[in-house]
Amino acid sequence: MGGNKKEMQVVKGLDLNRYIGRWYEIASFPSRFQPRDGQNTRATYRLNDDGTVHVLNETFSGGKRSYIEGTAYKADPKSDEAKFKVKFYLPPFLPIIPVVGNYWVLYIDEEYQYALIGEPTRKYLWILCRTPRMQEDIYEMLVQKAVDEGYDVSKLHKTPQTDPPPEDEHIPKDRAGFWWIKSIFGK
Repeated sequence: MGGNKKEMQVVKGLDLNRYIGRWYEIASFPSRFQPRDGQNTRATYRLNDDGTVHVLNETFSGGKRSYIEGTAYKADPKSDEAKFKVKFYLPPFLPIIPVVGNYWVLYIDEEYQYALIGEPTRKYLWILCRTPRMQEDIYEMLVQKAVDEGYDVSKLHKTPQTDPPPEDEHIPKDRAGFWWIKSIFGK
């Protein structure tokens, strides 16, 4: 696409204290790091004492929770742009291989209720919301912003979310790393 040549517009002055917390994945480009039948996918961010962000990504497949944890940090600590690096260790149950990805906040509303996340290669895209449901007009506005940034939104896949979402205290905690293993085999 011709739009891929221009530099993406990234949020400036992101307030990390307002950004942390839980976000639900409303839609994304499918990733080999997540199960194809994943639902109730969400990310929870917590500020660490050193200024980095603890990342907990969760998804549910076959009624079981899969998750991976990592750390996010500013790509350039001197910049006011919301360009982050996220580091995960693979496989999660035997963390030996660091995998670092880009996490760019392309749009966030004034109330910090919904966001558009991308990265410079345009291979990954996420639409996030503080609740498991998003109004259709807001969704369409975020999709248009992605188009404006040069994304091929035909690859966008809506993530099934139940309402209410799974509660933390009722979730089995024994699935660390299994989505990574399954991704190797294309499951």
